[in-house]
Amino acid sequence: MKNNFLFVAMLLLTLLSNAQKKPNVVVILADDMGYSDIGIFGSEIKTPHLDALGKGGVVFNQFYNAGRCCPSRASLLTGMYPHQAGMGRMVTTNKYDCNKVFQPYQGFLNLATPTIAEELRKNGYQTLMSGKWHVGEQKEDWPNQRGFDHYFGLISGANSYYELLSRRQMVEDNQKFVPDEKFYMTDAISDKAVSFLHNTNQSNPFFLYVAYTAPHWPLHAPKNIIDQYRDRYTKGWEALRQQRFEKQRQLGRLKNVAQLPPIDPTIAKFDTVTNPSLWIDKMATYAAMIQVMDEGIGKIIQKIKDLGEWENTLFIFLSDNGGCHEILDDRSMIDLGEEGYKNSLVSLVGSKGSYTTYGREWASASNTPFRMYKHWMHEGGISTPLLVYYPKLIKKGFQTDQVGHIMDLFPTIMELTQTKSNQSVEGKSLVPLLKKGKKPIHKFIAWEHQGNRAIREGDWKLVWDAEIKKWELYNLKIDRIEANDLANRLPEKRKDLLTKYNQWALEMGVQ
Repeated sequence: MKNNFLFVAMLLLTLLSNAQKKPNVVVILADDMGYSDIGIFGSEIKTPHLDALGKGGVVFNQFYNAGRCCPSRASLLTGMYPHQAGMGRMVTTNKYDCNKVFQPYQGFLNLATPTIAEELRKNGYQTLMSGKWHVGEQKEDWPNQRGFDHYFGLISGANSYYELLSRRQMVEDNQKFVPDEKFYMTDAISDKAVSFLHNTNQSNPFFLYVAYTAPHWPLHAPKNIIDQYRDRYTKGWEALRQQRFEKQRQLGRLKNVAQLPPIDPTIAKFDTVTNPSLWIDKMATYAAMIQVMDEGIGKIIQKIKDLGEWENTLFIFLSDNGGCHEILDDRSMIDLGEEGYKNSLVSLVGSKGSYTTYGREWASASNTPFRMYKHWMHEGGISTPLLVYYPKLIKKGFQTDQVGHIMDLFPTIMELTQTKSNQSVEGKSLVPLLKKGKKPIHKFIAWEHQGNRAIREGDWKLVWDAEIKKWELYNLKIDRIEANDLANRLPEKRKDLLTKYNQWALEMGVQ
């Protein structure tokens, strides 16, 4: 009798402990992935693990990043606008140019702004990161110095997937890391994340930040996976845009968008290009990179399940900006040197030694149905899929058109983990939306990066293109594709939003 009583008491204590245990948190960030590049957002690319997360959780159709690698990462990590975190532009390789006096464009994270890892670690979390950092090149600004117990990955920006290029840094817990001959960046990031999870202390919750470099250029992927995709892209980018658009409409991603807008007029028709097989190889490689990333995410999910922690884990996925239009003609010589550059010109797309991008041609399909690309503040530059999976809170999958920003992830995680901070943030918690609440969480959201600017208030968006130097006004409720500029027809609305943008820019220290 006594033994039975002890057994029941122990069981009740275990159940109570599990019920009270704070949630684990996993945040996964893709690099240069467009709005339509995963299956649940219209893609033909095999992403079963991400699709399952979306079907079982919340899909955000109108979520935003900061339009570029460094600014988005800064906002995610700090819950602030990029300028408040010191990342209005890109990372700098010499922080001492700033004399350690905070500046909105200093190029490394503001030391006075805590990272999510620093805050969670104070609350008893094990803090782990695998992947691309890109918010501080100096050692004192590396992940281990900004709250992460363990870190593996690329301190710098774009790099080969097979080797470490000059002017790049890879480290593991502050020690230099040199890739071996079998190295492939995406697999290494996934495998190290799994290894970190394997070594966690089960009595404490964990925070895992996985920042993939995929599918950022250069286009590198295993040949056997590239081969699976070539036949899918033989009809070109125009057909791919239309195919993805039809699937998006079926999925309910695009309300009040009845017709696919015309493609970027600077893009040549696919049937006129001189080397279509080369272009097919580029998109097939890009697709393979995303598939390998999804397979790695599957390994991470399986490890969490093996640990018995899946039902108590908050899982978040998004991208740092839209599809990338860039080409590498000049950059290749700088990154590879003369011999490497010559070798890249004769190397097969996707192989070690190759160094190329998929251009605005395929990026226009990645960003279906939106205009423009990474760098710009039009929808194609700043719109991201956002998937949030958390069984304890989200009992059935659904989608929402509520607007949010990447800086909102910080306060969302803080609320769900019951973590307190002395530092207020600009981001707003998404928890009311995760509970199926209908609550506008921002009065407005604003952006600025390298002269491109925007502000969104409700359904209205004012956006500035630094190349054509013109303010454009759109009602996104009826014109999410930004096809009908209302700036001249509605001068008072334009003036109102511009006044608010200018006030925000002044507060942020925007140049």
